[in-house]
Amino acid sequence: MKGLSGKVAIVTGGGQGIGRAITLRLAEEGCKVAIFDIKPEAGQETAKLAPPSSISVYAVDVGDRASVDQAVAKVEAEIGPIWALVNNAGWDRPMPFLKTDKDLWDKIIRINLYGPLNTHHAIAPLMVERGGGRIINIASDAARVGTSDEAVYSACKGGLISFTKSIARELARKNVLLNAVCPGPTNTPMMAAVLGEGEQAVKWKDAMLRGIPLKRMGEPEDYGGIVALLASDDGKFITGQTISVSGGMNMI
Repeated sequence: MKGLSGKVAIVTGGGQGIGRAITLRLAEEGCKVAIFDIKPEAGQETAKLAPPSSISVYAVDVGDRASVDQAVAKVEAEIGPIWALVNNAGWDRPMPFLKTDKDLWDKIIRINLYGPLNTHHAIAPLMVERGGGRIINIASDAARVGTSDEAVYSACKGGLISFTKSIARELARKNVLLNAVCPGPTNTPMMAAVLGEGEQAVKWKDAMLRGIPLKRMGEPEDYGGIVALLASDDGKFITGQTISVSGGMNMI
C-alpha cells in the first residue's frame, strides 16, 4: 500500500485475534505500530512475530479515559505523530437479552462503545491539528443484521457505525478519514469462547457455515488488507463507509 512506510498506527486489542493480524499487516507495510491492550503480555507475543522494533506495547484499558490519554501521550513522545487509529478492542458474553443485567450491559458498553469514544476524543484532535489521519473502526456484521444473544453488543457496534459516519462528515475537510469494517464469524479466541465445546458448539458452527457463500469461517488474516488500504494513500478518497468482510454472508 502507498504511503504507510514510517507512519505511526495504534491498534487497540492488538494482542490476539483480528487485532494481532491487523497489527502484523500494518507492520509489514512499514508502519510503526503501538498496541493498546489490557493484556500487554499478549501484545508482547504479537511483537515477537513482527520485524524488530516495529511494534511497541502499552497496557491500556480503553474504557478508562485517563489510561487512554496517558498512552497516547507516550506514543507521541516515544514513537511519533499518530497517523492511524484502529479501534479493534471488543468483548461480549452472549446470552438472551432477557437474562442479562445492567452490570453486563455496562461492561459491554464500556469496552465496545466508550472505548472508541475515548480513543477518538483523545487522538482525532491531534490528526485535525496536523491536517490528516485515518481512523478505522472494527464494527461487526451483527450491527447490520442483528444477532441472537448479542443484543447489547450489536447495539454498540451499530452505534459505532453511526458514530463513524457522523465524525467522517465532521472531519472530512480536515483530511481525517473514518471508515468501519464489519467482520463476519471469525476463528478467534473470542469466537471460541462464544461457541464453547461439544456437540452443540459443532451444530452452531455448522449452521453459521451454511449461511456463508464462501463456505468457511473468516480468519484473522482476512481483515488486515482492507484496514491497510483504508489507512494508506490508496484509500484517500474513501470515508464514511461501512465495509462487510464476511464471505458474502450479508450482501447489504
